[in-house]
Amino acid sequence: MNIHLIGVGGVAMGNLAAMLKASGHSVSGSDGPLYPPMSDKLRDWGIAVRSFDERNVRKGSVDLVIIGNAISRGNAEVEYVLNEGVPYMSMAAALGEFYLKGKEVIVVSGTHGKTTTAFLIDHLLSAGGTPPRLFVGGVRGDGMDGWRGAPDSPYFVIEGDEYDTAFFDKSAKFLHYRPRYLVVTSVEFDHADIYENERAYRRSFERLLRIVPSAGLVVACAADKGVRHVLNDYALSDVQWYAPPAYVKRLQRGSGRAGVRLAGGLFSFERSGRRVEFDCPGRVDRFALYGEHNTSNALAAALIARRAGVAEAQLVAALTDFPGVLRRQQIRLDMAATRKTGTPITFIEDFAHHTTAVAATIAAIREAFRGRRLHVLFAPRSATRHRSVFQRRYATAFRRAHSVYVCDVFNKKKVPASERLNVKQLVADIAAGGKHDAVAYGKDPDALFGKFRRGFRPSADGGDVVLALSNGAFGGIYPRIEEFLRSLQA
Repeated sequence: MNIHLIGVGGVAMGNLAAMLKASGHSVSGSDGPLYPPMSDKLRDWGIAVRSFDERNVRKGSVDLVIIGNAISRGNAEVEYVLNEGVPYMSMAAALGEFYLKGKEVIVVSGTHGKTTTAFLIDHLLSAGGTPPRLFVGGVRGDGMDGWRGAPDSPYFVIEGDEYDTAFFDKSAKFLHYRPRYLVVTSVEFDHADIYENERAYRRSFERLLRIVPSAGLVVACAADKGVRHVLNDYALSDVQWYAPPAYVKRLQRGSGRAGVRLAGGLFSFERSGRRVEFDCPGRVDRFALYGEHNTSNALAAALIARRAGVAEAQLVAALTDFPGVLRRQQIRLDMAATRKTGTPITFIEDFAHHTTAVAATIAAIREAFRGRRLHVLFAPRSATRHRSVFQRRYATAFRRAHSVYVCDVFNKKKVPASERLNVKQLVADIAAGGKHDAVAYGKDPDALFGKFRRGFRPSADGGDVVLALSNGAFGGIYPRIEEFLRSLQA
């Protein structure tokens, strides 16, 4: 088939384009200006990308048009497709149509941790000798793409996004994915631009749970209040619960269950540094990832892989050598010493932007780099991050950082002023709520980098970690941060 993708520059749409081409289809795409890594990936995959123009989708030249969820009415290609009756569908529907039929689909859902958990499941299944088909909105730490063909594998691992499907289909994307096995990492209100309230947000997960077959399996985080809510008295398929040790202790004290049926068991872990004793698969002497949240993600992945028949010894080895995920606790620069102090500096990039993810990432880095001072730069970029709904919670999310630098929202036109995150007030609240070395506001990433450059002083005792948090490119300042930090090197 001749298939054209409108909005091909997004990570998920680009991955789908590559999968379709690898399956033998003739593929083209269109988008606005593209940036690395997807601009490089699409070029390497040999996928032609053009500017939006109705000539790209002329009737008779394409058999199918796939429309990304970032595309709206008014787009020239969309208007032509609708007016001329060119066949079209969403990305999620295309995945279901072309790839999910006949597969044992493993869907990873949740507000947090989807990309990492999906890559972990893929890694564990591959360690067991059965590499699955894969579709994830990210790139693994070793550069492996977020998709794999593997047409003969019985399994398909897919990141299940609760965001809406397309302008013509406002249901959650993951409802198209037909899970046999479902991971639910967390259910915490997000995407305020499309979900009216927390109840509506939770309802999408309840709908997802209703399509898991009775012979399937749900692996769910018992420590998450939202997960417990959507699974309250759920009995349509088997459920295996997992939780970090603090929640297990709450249960032992008689609190925290609230409608959770634990007949399928509750799995946990104990962690000391990089050594983790998992209930499944056992002891891992040097776990690959930082943080309790990632340890919980790994436990969920191990439960799925065990159900698929992977031996515990194989799981232990795979959890040791997992290469991580780009933009998730990705170390961009690691310097042994600075010229003035002789102490180390590490620069880490992370995708965290939800308040809970920000706090969890800061906690993980503080634990992994004990004794160092932590300097956090944050860019509120997504549609929900532009909104004031999380104003108060952001003020406490940065409490454990020594220095905090926050730039203004990415696009003030996205949200009316009355509903917009007040970043200047946020910075004032952060400063008032904790003992920080510095708290600074920047009108944009460039201004923020200037504030950081002028304010940063290497620690004379223990060293420093610079942590940049954004789900976007942060205005392209990462190379400038690296250059500045290198200038301090001994």
